[in-house]
Amino acid sequence: MSLPTNPTLCVLGCGTMGRAILSGILDESNVAKAIETPTLIPKKFIACVSGEESAQRIKEAFNDKITLLIGNNVEGVKEADIILLCTKPQVAKTILTEEGMQKALENKLVISILAGVTIDQLKEWVPSSTRIIRAMPNTPCMIREGMTVLSCPTNCSKDDRSFSVWVFSTLGRARILDEKHLDAVTGLSGSGPAFACVVLEALADGGVMMGLPREVGLELAAQALQGAARMVLKTGKHPAEIKDSVTTPAGCTIAGLLTMEDGKIRSTLARTIQEATQVASTLGNVQSKK
Repeated sequence: MSLPTNPTLCVLGCGTMGRAILSGILDESNVAKAIETPTLIPKKFIACVSGEESAQRIKEAFNDKITLLIGNNVEGVKEADIILLCTKPQVAKTILTEEGMQKALENKLVISILAGVTIDQLKEWVPSSTRIIRAMPNTPCMIREGMTVLSCPTNCSKDDRSFSVWVFSTLGRARILDEKHLDAVTGLSGSGPAFACVVLEALADGGVMMGLPREVGLELAAQALQGAARMVLKTGKHPAEIKDSVTTPAGCTIAGLLTMEDGKIRSTLARTIQEATQVASTLGNVQSKK
């Protein structure tokens, strides 16, 4: 089933990530990116929240661009064509199975950003006519430097996929992978910014140890990591090639790299992703089945 022209989008659980997504979609420069499929640009936005505090944050961020519903999820879903599920994983089943929700969800597209909650689990809580797409964004989406990986089952239309990719492309990069990879995506991309911050902090500490002011050390470390990452993404070069290009014989870089190898940093970081992936695979276990 294809999406209607200029669909209505409802965000269930409009917290930090929900607001970030709305901000990206509503940015005029990002709307321009969808010019190839202008009929998919939403005409109306609904945010369903549980309390006045969340509602106030949305009012401050979007003024009257968003229709606010407090404690009335069913009404928001009923009016929408696309539902963005941004609730906490442990309350998803309760919300999706509340009275009146099954009827409201019929023939709708649900895009879930819930970590660890599989498409099969979600299918248990919605009508068979509901299409489901899983998305795993990360926190840099809040500054539109994010990475989102989506999984789209075969019953999703071309419009479903195009719309979903466009939504998360407004927040950075987006790509589609099979759902079997999403736990690893959660461990690497979802948790990765936290791991990167530890590396950043450690590099800055080294600068401070060698006499740099703290704020200078942080700036230099952050820009070094950002610059290296952008070189990989923009040039398509392997990180090893970039590393080797600045590693001169008997130089300071090779001396530092050997010290890193002494600390087994490669295996430690790789094992970090392994452990985070294993934990990610258990996050959906808090959900009980019907």
